[in-house]
Amino acid sequence: MKDINVISISGGKDSAAMWLLALERDTPNLKVVFSDVGHEHPETYEYIDYLEKELGPITRIKPDFSQQILRKREVVDTKWRKEGVSERIIQQALEVLHPTGNPFLDLCMWKGRFPSTMARFCTVELKVRPMFDQVYVPIFEGGNQVISWQGIRANESLSQSKMAETEETPEGYTIYRPILNWDVYEVFKQHDKHGIKPNPLYKQGMGRVGCMPCINSKKEELYEIARRFLKKLRGWNAGKKLFQKLLSVDQQHSLLVMTEDMVSMTLLNGRKQLMAEYNTTF
Repeated sequence: MKDINVISISGGKDSAAMWLLALERDTPNLKVVFSDVGHEHPETYEYIDYLEKELGPITRIKPDFSQQILRKREVVDTKWRKEGVSERIIQQALEVLHPTGNPFLDLCMWKGRFPSTMARFCTVELKVRPMFDQVYVPIFEGGNQVISWQGIRANESLSQSKMAETEETPEGYTIYRPILNWDVYEVFKQHDKHGIKPNPLYKQGMGRVGCMPCINSKKEELYEIARRFLKKLRGWNAGKKLFQKLLSVDQQHSLLVMTEDMVSMTLLNGRKQLMAEYNTTF
């Protein structure tokens, strides 16, 4: 039985510094993983490639919500019909409810909403569960143990300041937070020490690197996004509005907020318009 040290990287400064620390210590049985949520900035994808070239192989995983969307189709096809929803709306909804191949958008389609600061289901669904299912489970099945390295720092939030450096989980793996007591200066110093460039987005005013934009982005960061990536922001905002209409159909049909014609028009045009906007800007 071996301990497999699994390092989850996001393309951000903390996870990169953590990987460098693991290499510095000659940590055995390293497995570095990147979960592609489909909502990263293009420069982050390029940075992941850069890290792989400089530091070593990266296993790329991708969340898949096709089964959840299939179950939602079954709800539309059965429950909606029992509730008396018109056949026209049901058929239009079934036409739209197909996986897009983009994990973030498919997650929103399944949940019927976008994540928010009050409903942060995105991290669990896009990072935690795919990591467990696609990485940890095969390790367990091979008779080995998992040590999950997390690039969390105590001074980033009150909740993180209360975390322990090591933690055992009910699922049977160990969480290890090696840079818990580091400050941001030490993080960037680790990059300099090993000659590894940080993600270039930091020099463009981004305070955090990951989803673009993250629901936890501060006003200053949103300002920089608007100033530097205006085309991207406009395209995302347009797509978001269309997708919000699309996602709200299953909620609004029972409340009679939308008329049949409005619902039909949204279902017919929303998905194609959204994907056109999204693919143009990402």
